[in-house]
Amino acid sequence: MTTPPALLIAGHGTRDEGGAEALRTLVRVLAARHPDVPVAGGFFGAADSPLPLGDAVDELAGRGVTRLVAVPLLLAPTGRAGETLDAALARAAGRHPGLDHACGAELGPHPRLLEVLERRLDEALGGGVRRPEDRARTTVLLVGHGASDPYANAEVVRAARLLWEGRGFAGVETAFLTQAAPDVPAGLDRCRALAAAAPAAGGPGRIVVLPYFFFPGGLLERLRMQTEGWAAVHPHTEVLGAGVLGTPPEVAEVVMERYRETVAGGVPDEHRAAAEDARDADGAAQEPGDGDGPEAGDADGRGGDVRGAQERDAHAGNR
Repeated sequence: MTTPPALLIAGHGTRDEGGAEALRTLVRVLAARHPDVPVAGGFFGAADSPLPLGDAVDELAGRGVTRLVAVPLLLAPTGRAGETLDAALARAAGRHPGLDHACGAELGPHPRLLEVLERRLDEALGGGVRRPEDRARTTVLLVGHGASDPYANAEVVRAARLLWEGRGFAGVETAFLTQAAPDVPAGLDRCRALAAAAPAAGGPGRIVVLPYFFFPGGLLERLRMQTEGWAAVHPHTEVLGAGVLGTPPEVAEVVMERYRETVAGGVPDEHRAAAEDARDADGAAQEPGDGDGPEAGDADGRGGDVRGAQERDAHAGNR
């Protein structure tokens, strides 16, 4: 029987040890579920990552792997973010003559990941049994990294729309931490205006800031500071912070789905963004991210909420 290609899970730009450990956990979970597939993982786009992509490729080659499929642990393409995944793969595979590689698509706003985002929102709202009115007075700000590539930013807006559909929230707005508008304070202003325009349902309006990335680190800290600064100026607006996506079982399922798509015959047209990540693009290079996965010490990615005018775990979206 032909040995299947190895699975290489490629995270982006994480320097945080908690994010690296979360990726190691995801690798272990998938290796246990699929013992016939060699699995490894690492990060590209950050030279000082604690878990470099090149080391993961070296590990697979050392295990006799001659073919691998890289699945980007990304929610949207990175744009021209320093070294692209294609370039990182080519450089790492070049050390091992005869090692063939293919790149799958980013995970995107997959229905299973939307379920995780919804769960993070429920956790931020306190869990337990809630009435429909609780969501009706809640506006969500989905916060993405931001990129010079408009197609990458559009993926965040698409995720926000899909998250809003049929879930009963007053609205889902988007914001970005770098290189794209609106920024977090502007996104919070939009949420506040939306809440003021909507009829009160079961109490005053509130905002939940929802990070649209996997790992903690510098991005999450920047989001917290910006949200807390805005909340301090608007003490009468309740702001809650949700946790990052993390690496719950749904993420493992979507990674394996992308792997199988690529093995079966390439990347479907609707998922080509990450595979074409190395395409030419104008504009300044994007900063490498410093966190695109689960919170340190919490492989499930949970975060605390911020009471009243404060905010702890955050990131936001657009209706």
